[in-house]
Amino acid sequence: MAAAPVSLTLFAHIAARPEDELDLAEAALLIDDAAYPGLDIPHYLGVLDRLGGEARRAIDRPWRSPEATPGSGPIEALLRWFYGELGFHGNTGDYYDPKNSYLHEVLDRRTGIPITLAVVLLEVCSRAGMEAQGVSFPGHFLVRTPVRGGVLLIDPFEGRLIGRDDLRALHTRATGATRDPDPRLLVPAQKRQILVRMLNNLRSIYSSRSDAARLRSVLERMQVLAPTEELRKELDQLGGERPWPSSGRVVN
Repeated sequence: MAAAPVSLTLFAHIAARPEDELDLAEAALLIDDAAYPGLDIPHYLGVLDRLGGEARRAIDRPWRSPEATPGSGPIEALLRWFYGELGFHGNTGDYYDPKNSYLHEVLDRRTGIPITLAVVLLEVCSRAGMEAQGVSFPGHFLVRTPVRGGVLLIDPFEGRLIGRDDLRALHTRATGATRDPDPRLLVPAQKRQILVRMLNNLRSIYSSRSDAARLRSVLERMQVLAPTEELRKELDQLGGERPWPSSGRVVN
């Protein structure tokens, strides 16, 4: 068996770190590197660092909406800066463009899909000293941030806080169920779960395009994070590499 590509081996090494040591942005950019060989990963980590510094200053500005939820001032200020001033936005014109699923493309173009916009927002919040977590909600990735007495939910695609009616509408659209979602659907997602969901989006795109080379690269990284027999068989058919052990823990 040929040696695994360096980028895949490095991804496997980074992904093996414990949750609290796993750098989500670095791992996501290593997914990008498979499709964009030679990607300047330190540059994009630096972009996130600079955005984090700008976010801290944006949060400190004296601004408040008269309709603000108690405790929401800092996150509303950050959203106003991130979506209003910087211009990050959901790509409604070409939702299934694979560029929407690559973190560096989202940073360059300032547009993407819910999960990649969420990753940018999570990384910026972390650097700005604001607690935020991803939520792997059915059909539409969300962001949550704790406030006194509860949590606020953010739609990263729309760039706004959402309430119970919005959440119920998203749940109905994804599942067909006309009821409030199970609270377990709103728990914080682990970083590996986020990475798997990002990869699964690319899997769907490249499968529909019959792009075997890019699909193989995506499946290799999914197998690193959440190995299954189904993935292994599909990789064997595509000729994928194996930097992972013969058995592993399924995360997703």
